[in-house]
Amino acid sequence: MDFLTNLTLIILLIIGAAYFAMSEIALAGSRKVRLTSMAEDGDRRAAQVLQLKENPGYFFSVVQVGINLVAILGGVVGEEVFGVVFEPVLALFLPEQIVAGASLTCSVALVTVLFVMFADLIPKRVAMSCPEQVAVRTIRSMLFLIWILKPIVWLLTIAANAIMRAMSVPLKNQDKITNEDIMATVEAGAAAGVIAPIEHTAITNVMDLESHLVPSAMTARDSIVYFTLDEDYEIIARKISETPHDKYLVCSTDIDHVIGCLDAKELLTRYVNKETFSLKEGDLVRPVITIPDSLTLTETLDLFKHENSDFAVIINEYGLTVGVITLKDIMWLVMGNYFATAGEAQMVKRADGVWVIDGATPVDDIERQFDIESMPEEETYETVAGFMMYMLRRVPKRGDHVDFAGYRFEVTSVAGFRIDQLHLKKLDHPSIRSPKSGDKTHEPRADKAHAEKAAEKSAEKPAEKTADKAAPEKAPAEEKTASK
Repeated sequence: MDFLTNLTLIILLIIGAAYFAMSEIALAGSRKVRLTSMAEDGDRRAAQVLQLKENPGYFFSVVQVGINLVAILGGVVGEEVFGVVFEPVLALFLPEQIVAGASLTCSVALVTVLFVMFADLIPKRVAMSCPEQVAVRTIRSMLFLIWILKPIVWLLTIAANAIMRAMSVPLKNQDKITNEDIMATVEAGAAAGVIAPIEHTAITNVMDLESHLVPSAMTARDSIVYFTLDEDYEIIARKISETPHDKYLVCSTDIDHVIGCLDAKELLTRYVNKETFSLKEGDLVRPVITIPDSLTLTETLDLFKHENSDFAVIINEYGLTVGVITLKDIMWLVMGNYFATAGEAQMVKRADGVWVIDGATPVDDIERQFDIESMPEEETYETVAGFMMYMLRRVPKRGDHVDFAGYRFEVTSVAGFRIDQLHLKKLDHPSIRSPKSGDKTHEPRADKAHAEKAAEKSAEKPAEKTADKAAPEKAPAEEKTASK
């Protein structure tokens, strides 16, 4: 064959190799969600790609046969095409005995560069940039090649399946979408500016609902305003005036004996009409949902939808009331401060840079707001108040503080045994702990364990050391422990 024919053959081989490379990357990189959407819009080719992704054995066999066949032919033809070009040129300045070898080397190098650039790198990058579009454009031709090469493909597939079974590798592609995949997509969208900050917050919090139990969003027992059956109109009106809410619990004697709830709108109607009322009226108190404190927030939302309600009482395993939860409480957890009205935000930043934080703020909100990777043993508590109790190992008092992750958490207000409010500020030197001098209760458990180990090591020093030598060695260790 002449030079022009061989050159044309090389170009066709490069195009064939590029086709196989693009098809392979496009099928592997195409997203199932996007292909499903295209198929639902009426694109039959997308449905064919989805079917091929479920059982890609025949496809990859054809691709490998095609790529290897093209590579072999490219090497054979390439040496003939470019050898006749390089030999006369190299003969001008190289000895005759090495011209043939040098010409072969140059031909192989040129063919390799052409195939790597135009049959591998560029086609694969194009396929990676728009895998679904490339996949649907090449699917029918690939199905035709699979049909043509079916005997060869069948033998190769049988052999490959046997080897994969021996290696305990699944034969079908198990393309399952996990929570981590969704969160990674959301994070990428937020980083690219496609997802707004409020949308990013909402999606992240919604994905976390299944991991939160109802106590993380409830109104605690000691904050519940409730009525008893023996309370008269004046007492009820005063409670509503002092603490307005949408709904109120009605109890027979105390908060552990709930019989129903009272809608504030019903009371408002009677108040406007100047009608007095009694809680013993049968049509005034409505039934209320009771749920265990082991329910997740996702299960609570499902229950609200099923019962057509937005209010529930939470009880523990002993049948005692631990709190109430509303749909608004869950939405607050989902939307964060975006959903809070004036005076309801759980985290407020002052002009001096100090954050004022409600003790009931979930630790997930703290981690997200201040870029803290994780709280210590965070599965044992739900709120920042629980974090303080865990770190201090006692009921906190006003003025107690803990330094963690470069921040100081300081209790500024307590109500009984409950932490009502904290201040959080960034430390100037986060690597240096600064609890009150001599107050070991302000040190986290990890630092206490470190101090105990240091004391044990100092106690185990050999007895043959003299008192003069031992004293200077123990003093720095004690100072180091105290400073920590």
